[in-house]
Amino acid sequence: MGQTSTVATPLSAASSSRTLLRVLTAASFCHLLNDMVQSLLPSIYPILKSSFHLNFTQIGILTLTFQITASLLQPVIGHLGDRTPRPFALPIGMTFTLAGLLLLAVAPTFGWLIFAASFVGIGSAIFHPESSRIARMASGGHHGFAQSFFQVGGNAGSAIGPLLAAFIVLPRGQIGMAWFAIPALLAICILIWVGRWYRTTHANTAANKRPEVTPHTHLSRGKVIGAIAVLIALIFSKYFYLASLTSYYTFYLISRFQVSVRTSQELLFLFLAAVAAGTLIGGPVGDRYGRKYVIWVSILGVLPFTLILPHANLLWTAILTVIIGFVLASAFSAILVYAQELVPGRVGMISGLFFGFAFGMGGIGAAVLGKVADATSIIHVYQLCAYLPAIGLLTWLLPNLEPARKRP
Repeated sequence: MGQTSTVATPLSAASSSRTLLRVLTAASFCHLLNDMVQSLLPSIYPILKSSFHLNFTQIGILTLTFQITASLLQPVIGHLGDRTPRPFALPIGMTFTLAGLLLLAVAPTFGWLIFAASFVGIGSAIFHPESSRIARMASGGHHGFAQSFFQVGGNAGSAIGPLLAAFIVLPRGQIGMAWFAIPALLAICILIWVGRWYRTTHANTAANKRPEVTPHTHLSRGKVIGAIAVLIALIFSKYFYLASLTSYYTFYLISRFQVSVRTSQELLFLFLAAVAAGTLIGGPVGDRYGRKYVIWVSILGVLPFTLILPHANLLWTAILTVIIGFVLASAFSAILVYAQELVPGRVGMISGLFFGFAFGMGGIGAAVLGKVADATSIIHVYQLCAYLPAIGLLTWLLPNLEPARKRP
């Protein structure tokens, strides 16, 4: 009996680890499908601009609608999920995204485009805080790695979206968006399975009554609030700058270097692929060496490259944006897990707050920068945004959490 028990325990642990990895992989893959579908909206801006005769301000408003809808709802949905588990919120959120996608494919006016963008925003608001919670539940204690693995799925999807738009939507026009209903339906099916795992796991956790350990009791409430404020400022810096690239990079390339729409989308893909690769690095490095160090390097470290970018030729523009995307992307997972450690037991609320603020800054950034581009030029936008990473100096104000957590 003793020997059987000894053998069974490692087998049970191995089986549990495999299950967690499958759930984490499913969440990351669905993040890929979700963000791939959502990235189609900015990817087809050149098509919409031509078809609907839009100016840069209207394109900014379209992005703002999607981003603000997601931004305002995410903290609320995350807070509600902390209080009452909703295992099947994820497939419901993906259904909203699917509806918005189909509306985008057939929208006859700018008003309908706005309506469709709001549906995509609602889907995002439901998906991100709940799927981030799933990633933490399936982390096996490696929270930074789990968040990075989860995030890289979304960034990979965002990178693939513009490339697929170039080869699927561009030849067919606006109606080509309808083809992406297929990956949205696939994601819904996978998320139903994830929801069943979530329901079972939460029931078992509730039965065992093992609350999350509260670290960092040495920090006062004021210091925690101050640290959250610094993290939000860093998110502002990161996503306001990223808005200049995700929304207007194609226009910048076309305006300055006279490249084709397809070439501009291929270069956007390279930038977004670098973002995906950088995302995978931040979490594991933060687990090993500390999240504060990752935040320092990822935000402030891109400043020399952003300052050079507006003066570079086409080749160096492509190279610099890849470097900027790779380094800057490593920040979010580190920032998110750092914030979750500051406010334990509020995974959904913190995830919703930071995802929501990131989306909001992306939307506001797109609208403001679109207005600046109309008033001056798209090239001037990149000259202004070059200084945003200097906000990374605020990282010095963050408390050091390393003494309060176990280092390898």
